[in-house]
Amino acid sequence: MDRRRFLSRAVGALGATGLGACAAPRQRFEDRLGALRDPLAADCYGLTPGIAYLNHANIGTVPRLVGEAHRGYLEACETNPSHYMFGGVWDAAVQAAREGAARYLGCRADEVVLNRNTTDGFNVLAAGLALERGDEVLFSNLNHVGASVCWQHFAGQRGYVVRKFELPLPAVPDMNEAELVDRHVKALGPRTRVLVLPHIDNLLGVRTPVARIAAAARQRGVEFVLADGAQVAGMLPVDLANLGVDAYCMSPHKWLQAPKGLGLLFLSRKIQPKVTPQVVTWGQHKWEGSVRRFEDYGTRDLPALLALGDAIAYQQAAGIERSAMKRATLWRHARDRVAAEPNLIWRSPRDWNLGGVLFAIEVRGAAAEPLAEQAWERQRVVTRAFPAPGLNTLRVSPNALNTTAELDRLFDVLARHTPH
Repeated sequence: MDRRRFLSRAVGALGATGLGACAAPRQRFEDRLGALRDPLAADCYGLTPGIAYLNHANIGTVPRLVGEAHRGYLEACETNPSHYMFGGVWDAAVQAAREGAARYLGCRADEVVLNRNTTDGFNVLAAGLALERGDEVLFSNLNHVGASVCWQHFAGQRGYVVRKFELPLPAVPDMNEAELVDRHVKALGPRTRVLVLPHIDNLLGVRTPVARIAAAARQRGVEFVLADGAQVAGMLPVDLANLGVDAYCMSPHKWLQAPKGLGLLFLSRKIQPKVTPQVVTWGQHKWEGSVRRFEDYGTRDLPALLALGDAIAYQQAAGIERSAMKRATLWRHARDRVAAEPNLIWRSPRDWNLGGVLFAIEVRGAAAEPLAEQAWERQRVVTRAFPAPGLNTLRVSPNALNTTAELDRLFDVLARHTPH
């Protein structure tokens, strides 16, 4: 299918219906995206020329066309704010964005919550599930703090137990899938009711075999398997219908390159009746039995939600498989560069099927934070220092718009460092 025909389905499904004065920015977006030769080209983004931005795991960069469409919706909104915010004229367009997200994620639209971020999603779950004294919530030391502290907070009120088990971080590069599954399964206890898994963690970039672990956990009596997809949605293809989880929390401002402050939360139809909404508004009764009862927290940024639909359409137009292949190429280039430098240590999985374009590099005898500063000062490369117990690493996270030449600028700094 050519790009214009694809866009008539992906973007046209969002369409002008319900947009009113916003039909113009949506149409401009569709026309200009259809005319792009390569949506992954660096000049399709607004980064300052010369910057090698390798920190997409922290916060992504919005494509120019998505940003322009977002501004168009904002400008239209300001022509008659109450009409656009509360008049229902954008209801169909917001629903189309939800349906686009569902298609992208491989689930049903009535399982998609349009929320604020991954942390928001886990707070909905931690506050809304009826856990009791004697229940256990289990996660590993690779679990993100935003997917951890909410459980610890409510445990003190309700009397359930939160337990964290340790994965040996220095051993991660040589772990295989069977070992990862085995370590998770052995950590399960007789009272484990909730298992929280990072699909890809934010420290070392371990791609957890979620489906296998979820199946094994169910066999051992775990009721709820919840996954953190903040570092996967947009980085790798996702098929939630076959992942075996009850909930999947996402931050599309990272790899999906959507406007900041937006989240996606997959809640399976099975778990929805077991989660109590924690924000109750005047219109809550309207959403009884609907997934929307988990996202109604009053006035929100509707123009950004419309742009979320555009961001997903942009990723689809760029090619999900093509983008994933390019990310794999960047990952292999980085792994091989580290292997060729005796003073560098690769701290992430060496198997692409267990990793992603979020990886950790250590320089022997060097602190991570000064190295990140040097990378910026010498080569205008943006990374993140990410030390952890027993590790002192730089976290590097390129996206499909990046190049191997940009990675080489980073390695030019790292390879020149003399160990102490």
